[in-house]
Amino acid sequence: MPTLTVPLAQRSYPIIIEPGLLARVGAHLRQAGLHHQVAVVTQPPVAASHGARLRAGLEDAGITPLVIEVPDGEASKSLAQASRLYDLLLQARFERGATLLAFGGGVVGDLTGFVAATYLRGIAFVQVPTTLLAQVDSSVGGKTAVNHELGKNLIGAFYQPRAVYIDPQTLRSLPPREYRAGLAEVVKCGFIADAGLVGYLEQEMNAVREQAPEALERMIQASCRIKAEVVGADEEDRTGRRAILNYGHTLAHAIEAVCHYEEYRHGEAVAIGMVCAARLSEEVLGCPGNLGERTLALLSALGLPTRCAGLSPARLLEAMALDKKVQHGRLRFVLLPRVGAAKLVGDVPTELVRRAIPV
Repeated sequence: MPTLTVPLAQRSYPIIIEPGLLARVGAHLRQAGLHHQVAVVTQPPVAASHGARLRAGLEDAGITPLVIEVPDGEASKSLAQASRLYDLLLQARFERGATLLAFGGGVVGDLTGFVAATYLRGIAFVQVPTTLLAQVDSSVGGKTAVNHELGKNLIGAFYQPRAVYIDPQTLRSLPPREYRAGLAEVVKCGFIADAGLVGYLEQEMNAVREQAPEALERMIQASCRIKAEVVGADEEDRTGRRAILNYGHTLAHAIEAVCHYEEYRHGEAVAIGMVCAARLSEEVLGCPGNLGERTLALLSALGLPTRCAGLSPARLLEAMALDKKVQHGRLRFVLLPRVGAAKLVGDVPTELVRRAIPV
């Protein structure tokens, strides 16, 4: 698999995608000069499945890491866990030349990046994502954050990693539900920027579900390419271009907040959010090609939820009012004028949103 680049002038960084890469991360860190002090932030299931391979590679490169485990689950994206990490880094006398290594899924990546952005006013960090969702989305782009009880990712910073090291072989230990949740972000990438990727997912369903190596290569490479291009064009959401990566996320984040981040995986909430966004795309923009039906069929075939049964539309609308894309108190949605293209649409009528929520 090729190496991709996130193009950010002096802060550009590589995305290296390679089976077996985990054992060679240490060598890459040393080559990049990121070996002075290294802390690995991870979660118990990841440490148990892959920690020995990563640590052996680090030690072969002369790096003895400080390993910090945080509890599994979305609850670890909190100011309390960030404070605990600060304490441990200070106790270990980590300096400004240190590197944090995020080793796990999106929760670990977001938390580690936030701590790196704020510890001693900013130290280096790298991403070593082990879930499909993190490999195709959250590890790339430098969005770091922790959650607040009123909403997801409300406390954070734009802070880019120095590199992203993706080993598709780590997906072998991923629970089926987590793998399916990651597929939602792949679907999202196709709908917003690559109609060919959507067609591939529809035509090669068995290979996708069975994690065939060629399917993983196609999905990870395409998704990272799209993410890198969008981030390179609008790193900090200043022009609205980067907002297209939030297709399906307005409702998704509301679902997660209303359920206290417990009932749905992030990708599952995004799947439901894309059903809502597809309906709005047809209603508001007249998107052709039976987008709503196509979205339902693809997500269902991938084993993803398409309804948030039992949740109150009124509560979801209230949670959506805290979305980061809200402007002057009005909801804005990423919608599709056609498959493979996306735009940010302002002032979508509340009643249309209410009707589009798939409960």
